[in-house]
Amino acid sequence: MNRIRPPRKLIPSREELSIEPAFSIEAGLFTAPARDASRTLFAPVHYEARYAYPLIVWLHGPGSDERQLLRIMPIVSMRNYVAVAPRGLSLGKALGWPQSPEQIQEAEQRILESIEVAQHKYHVASHRVFLAGFDCGGSMALRVALACPSRFAGILSIAGAFPSGQTPLSQLTTARRLPVFLAVCRDSQQYPPTAACEDLRLFHTAGISITLRQYPCAHQLTPLILRDMDRWIIEQITSSAASQVESCDHNS
Repeated sequence: MNRIRPPRKLIPSREELSIEPAFSIEAGLFTAPARDASRTLFAPVHYEARYAYPLIVWLHGPGSDERQLLRIMPIVSMRNYVAVAPRGLSLGKALGWPQSPEQIQEAEQRILESIEVAQHKYHVASHRVFLAGFDCGGSMALRVALACPSRFAGILSIAGAFPSGQTPLSQLTTARRLPVFLAVCRDSQQYPPTAACEDLRLFHTAGISITLRQYPCAHQLTPLILRDMDRWIIEQITSSAASQVESCDHNS
């Protein structure tokens, strides 16, 4: 599944980040389909139309926007995935993922529309859609995926707390099949390890499978976290494929 080695150039320059309509970074293509589309798409290096790619749906952190995808995908993987990032909701002068009932509904709509756009433009494996995010984006990823578990293959929350209120575990029976990756920043003030431990107890009580990893950093995205995202997703894909093969062998 790892189709090439990680590129040496991990983070685009300021000049590259300032360009909006179309990007070419290490031959991976970033596109913003239209200025009012409010999302950014990523196609991997040497995109192969016959291959059904896993899809990463990325929810940016507070104060950022959908172009955060520009900074993370060169580190996660330049050839393993198609990826898409919808724009967050208004938080005054900034963007984020607030969680009132109306805002949750709007976020879910933006996420599902972004998946449809990615599937229309690229060959995406519909059973391999992973919802991921940073900070409030991670919390919203947990919220939406747990509410719509049949649409996703896994959830990745980077320094994002478990969502509170509005019954996030209303689909618990189905949600128990979803694997969760939770990254905790050791020196984070926003989501400290003590809060993550409380969330871990909740996940275990709910019977949800979770991988919890702590990183020696402040409240931030780091190359190590992003590379671990890639490894974890690949593990979910390969373990799922192995289970399907084993099931077929038992039935034959």
